[in-house]
Amino acid sequence: MQIVLERMHFYAYHGFFEQERIIGNDFYVTVTIDLQEVTALQSDNLNDTLNYQQVYDVVKDEMQKTSKLLETVAQRIVTRLKTIHPKVTHVRVQLSKKNPPLGGQIDAVTLVVEE
Repeated sequence: MQIVLERMHFYAYHGFFEQERIIGNDFYVTVTIDLQEVTALQSDNLNDTLNYQQVYDVVKDEMQKTSKLLETVAQRIVTRLKTIHPKVTHVRVQLSKKNPPLGGQIDAVTLVVEE
């Protein structure tokens, strides 16, 4: 089974350039988590699956920690999400930065980290 939290929006202070870490920018995060043997499909019990609020809270916490590289932020999210429930088998984080300062008009830059 997969759980996907799509396009969580954060205003955060990540970027290689100091100005980016001062001014901030809009970021979007999509998380896909694979789970093994989810008994909640039959039990209808939250304790038998992954709580979406826990996932959101991890992402929010990591997005609040300023970093120079998006790769670092995404890897921290993956690492933490892999430990929040024993049935998590795979985590994929897609992290997008709106309007990156690349000298041209670009909607977003996106990277994907997964384990």
